[in-house]
Amino acid sequence: MPSLSILDLVRVTQNTDARGAFDNARDLAAHAERWGYRRFWVAEHHNMPGVASAATAVVLNHIAAGTRTIRVGAGGIMLPNHAPIIIAEQFGTLARLHPGRIDLGLGRAPGTDQLTVRALRRTLQSSDNFPQDVLELQAFFAPAGPNQNVQAVPAAGTEVPLWILGSSTYGAQLAAALGLPYAFASHFAPDQLLQALDIYRSRFEPSEQLAKPYVMVGVNVIAADTGHEAKRLATTQQMSFTNMFRGKRGLSQPPIDDIETYWSPTEKAQAMQMLARSIVGSQDTVRAGLAGLFAETAADELMVVSDIYDHGARLHSYDLIAAAHAEHESASMTAVVA
Repeated sequence: MPSLSILDLVRVTQNTDARGAFDNARDLAAHAERWGYRRFWVAEHHNMPGVASAATAVVLNHIAAGTRTIRVGAGGIMLPNHAPIIIAEQFGTLARLHPGRIDLGLGRAPGTDQLTVRALRRTLQSSDNFPQDVLELQAFFAPAGPNQNVQAVPAAGTEVPLWILGSSTYGAQLAAALGLPYAFASHFAPDQLLQALDIYRSRFEPSEQLAKPYVMVGVNVIAADTGHEAKRLATTQQMSFTNMFRGKRGLSQPPIDDIETYWSPTEKAQAMQMLARSIVGSQDTVRAGLAGLFAETAADELMVVSDIYDHGARLHSYDLIAAAHAEHESASMTAVVA
């Protein structure tokens, strides 16, 4: 049956500093492990005061140390920002510390603005080398050869599984050509979702890592006891997207009662286009939404983002989502048996 996983933004809020964001992420991962989520990923972002996961590998070690079985990984590392050997060293170290639990999702975008790209000592042209960098990284995770002069210590032999992330058809084509699992970022770029999945599946070439296509779909899900409360909680994310359009990437803000007072019609249209596939509502609404998305995409896994301001409310949302998914699985099994 399809799996559920979590992409956490490691949000710094108006009431929580970076240390609090790290500890909240670790606490959420521990709960997610008990609730049956398969993976817990965080993403590399830079120069964003409200997102504390810039040093992604360090944050992942903090999270992995507070859990036992859930897979922990990057969703993703923006590979053009780094030399592949550095990422191999970091994630090879994680794999040695937490064997069999580390994933490495790779993105081609810088994950930041152009000024910060320069501060990272990279160039926008670095993304042109993305396919070659992926292959180089993969080679560093393979067992070292007898005449291999450069090794990523202690990565050699860990064979950390790689994923290709994407928000367009480019990543789908690359993942298919390399025979790697593919994760589509429909939680912020839903427009090309179905086209990308079709390209990936139709062009997939088996590899040593993966024999057949494997698809993960990102989706925003906000769950609460009532639909009204879920819609109110969702205003935190809606304000974050609005602020992004305004060029003001600040701290996460508490929800408000009327989002229409916050954004302009143009900002609303922009935000809702990016959030078009969001599922917001009670447990029943979430169950129906998850079932519909699984049916439409035939995804092997959903990567859920529940961007909620209050940590307790966020935990409750993920608990309700897991329960809704369990109900969907139970109904599906019953239908198969019948």
